[in-house]
Amino acid sequence: MTTARGRRILVSQCVQEVSTFNPVPSGADDFDVRLGDAFTAAQRGRETEVAGALDVLEDAPGVTVVPGFGAWAFSSDGTLSGHGFRTLADGFLGAVRANRDVDGIYCCMHGSMVAADETDPEGSLLEATRAIVGEDLPIVVSLDLHGVLTGRMLRHADAFVAYLTYPHVDLRETGRRAARLLLRILDDGVRPVTARVTIPALVRGDELVTDTGLFGRFTRRAAELETVAGGLAAGMLISNPFTDVPELLTSAFVTTDADPDRATTEALALATGFWEVHEQMRQPLVPLAEAIALARATVGGTVIFTDAADATSSGASGDSNAILRALAEDGYRGMVLAPIVDAPAVEAAIAVGVGGPVRTTIGGRLDRARFTPMPFEGRVHRLSEGRFASEADGLTWSSGPTAVLKGETVTVVATSRPVMLYDRSLFLAHGQDPQAFDAVVVKSPHCEPRFFRDWAARMINVDAPGSTSANLRSLGHVRCPRPIFPLDDDVPFTPRVELYSRARYGVLPLPAEMPV
Repeated sequence: MTTARGRRILVSQCVQEVSTFNPVPSGADDFDVRLGDAFTAAQRGRETEVAGALDVLEDAPGVTVVPGFGAWAFSSDGTLSGHGFRTLADGFLGAVRANRDVDGIYCCMHGSMVAADETDPEGSLLEATRAIVGEDLPIVVSLDLHGVLTGRMLRHADAFVAYLTYPHVDLRETGRRAARLLLRILDDGVRPVTARVTIPALVRGDELVTDTGLFGRFTRRAAELETVAGGLAAGMLISNPFTDVPELLTSAFVTTDADPDRATTEALALATGFWEVHEQMRQPLVPLAEAIALARATVGGTVIFTDAADATSSGASGDSNAILRALAEDGYRGMVLAPIVDAPAVEAAIAVGVGGPVRTTIGGRLDRARFTPMPFEGRVHRLSEGRFASEADGLTWSSGPTAVLKGETVTVVATSRPVMLYDRSLFLAHGQDPQAFDAVVVKSPHCEPRFFRDWAARMINVDAPGSTSANLRSLGHVRCPRPIFPLDDDVPFTPRVELYSRARYGVLPLPAEMPV
């Protein structure tokens, strides 16, 4: 056993989740990028993975945190440009090269990043990191449970730690778990071996809410496995179904201390149990006309139109006006609040100033295959530079120049760029209380209950067009493995176990893959 004395730990981050069905590419300027002390200072004390890792590492005797490169996207986006990925990779790997003499590395990633010329950016970064630091330096990575866990990622990191909640309320604790595992490798000599079983399923819906749905039984079991003797990490990565890549599958993984048999048994149990109920993990959707009828029938309180098909937190463009158009065509007279990404509409608002009349169009400027601009007439209620604190994690978001436009019945918060919409931050930062409206368009599949569900009169999951629609067959996957649920009928599942371990631990050679 060694001690933590003199340990230097590099902390790095590169986080983005994309929808490859969003036609609008993203670039490096869609990220908040910070280096060194500025990176850790922006994270410390927040509800983030990096903050959690810092909680542990900065409290550990003799450990020095080496702040590296930090980049996180203001929203999920369309596919990252090749130039954008190379820019981020240069910064990320430059920090690794500058600090290759550290004793260990913690990486905060997502798992659903895709670049125009790289379908596995996280695997690419980990492979390049391994080439720089050598085979013996321990690397532990935290991931979103919507991440795609690839073979390349598994080959080049020692262990992975994933979220165990959805909606995600354990980001900070995930970072703590990752940091504690890294210190156990360094100080206690644990020898991670990971068993992974892939499952041909892409799932959505309320059954994924871990507090109440079927999926929670598997994340709770994973949490238990981390606490038993020899257990190091476990999780279910259900992937982002909008990230159409060659390894888009659900993964059950279990990491133990040099015990491949235990890892295999537990990973198989997670995977087979999941498969038994996977068909129940689909999101029922309400057609637009029926959704509006339900809103009309709701007396008192606020109706939430959940437009998960245009969820910027899942990679959509954010410029859908489908629900607003349907409400207008129906003659709905309730007061409506909606977010929309439309830089030209913001420019029109800026041109006339606060209080000025504005006649423009809203939406339909980005995802032109799905939406068309919708006429809008009203007044400019508020303008801002679009920098505000997230209600969920405290990080600063940047929506670019932003305008609140008020029509006769519709209030639009128009942004120049997409931001995460899994809480009320955009609305509240611009003086709009969702509870003051009859109907609110929420562009996120699931938010923490306190943000909307706890007080809303009705929640409606709307079947609207968009690049993150839960109607997965409508999207047109071409790169993911087939057959796969729900894109195909009668999908077979033959469990196979893949085993991964770094050679220095003495548990190799292991069979790379073993049928069951």
